[in-house]
Amino acid sequence: LVLAKLRQELVLKDGVVFNNDYEGNPTAGAVKVPVRDTEVVAGNYEPATGINLSSGSTTYKTITINRDKAVNEIIDGYEADSVPDNLVADRLDSAAFSLAESIDTDGASVLLAGGTKDNFSLITKDNAYSAMVDLRTRMSKAKVPNDGRRYALVTPDFFALLLKSPEFISSSNLGDAVKQSGAIGSIAGFNLYEWNDSTANLRCIAGHPRFATRVNEWKVPVSLNPLSNVYIGASAVQGRMVYAHDVLRAAAIRILFSPAALEVTLTKSSTAGKTTISVTATGTAMYRKNPATRVVYDQGTTGFTAITTEPSVVVGDILEVVDFVSSKAAAVGYVTVTADVIG
Repeated sequence: LVLAKLRQELVLKDGVVFNNDYEGNPTAGAVKVPVRDTEVVAGNYEPATGINLSSGSTTYKTITINRDKAVNEIIDGYEADSVPDNLVADRLDSAAFSLAESIDTDGASVLLAGGTKDNFSLITKDNAYSAMVDLRTRMSKAKVPNDGRRYALVTPDFFALLLKSPEFISSSNLGDAVKQSGAIGSIAGFNLYEWNDSTANLRCIAGHPRFATRVNEWKVPVSLNPLSNVYIGASAVQGRMVYAHDVLRAAAIRILFSPAALEVTLTKSSTAGKTTISVTATGTAMYRKNPATRVVYDQGTTGFTAITTEPSVVVGDILEVVDFVSSKAAAVGYVTVTADVIG
């Protein structure tokens, strides 16, 4: 029940934004994901000689399970077998919501770091549709399937602009399967999902579930458990989930920023275990590692570190790099740490 609720709470849903196509057990620490960037070769057949064999081009990418989240909330005054049913249901429901929020936040950060940035100078109601058409064109040229599964996660402000476009198709005109996935409309071939995100200058993430993977598994399923030791007559809602996300083809995940996002580059540091951040900023460039929330426009510098201090990193870390002008966030960029940029 908790897993079903978690899946319902996700905005970046499995099958819509991410696929779950992997081999192995996530609780073991890593899985393998098939990467299929080409199709089966079709050639001419000669009755006398047949046709030459071709080989598949599927490769396998190892994804390290790099996120480990848990809930551990005490319910004081009740033994595990005497907690009222409505209280149990409420706390389990809340646990699913909290885990879904963490998974969505981390998943979106991976998409932002691993996708392709599309910068638009200024989006208004007059050119919002044009911006979506440009994304559609770039995805088609990148051979992203146009099979009715292209999605766009649109922020509330950007969705308001799209609603004013005559090309917007309301959800009432979509198929039942698409509506059941939570889509609120369609435009330029994208199923639209409103996404309440305030990342600085971000307007939408567009893509196809074939090209991003989510791996998640309960290490300890959420349940109500009795407590002992210093806790007397108490119980707790406890559970632990491991998960990871990865982008399989950058050109298939498009990130629309307006105004432009920062272009962030990582290079190998001379210090073991660290990386060097390079970015062109108009103000002061600072970073956070694996942020639990993403920076919003005009946010202050609390919790950030100047890029002159090289971060200690491991493969799979997400760095959020922000341009602070007059100590207020003005632009942001995201980057994923790879093995070749670690000293």
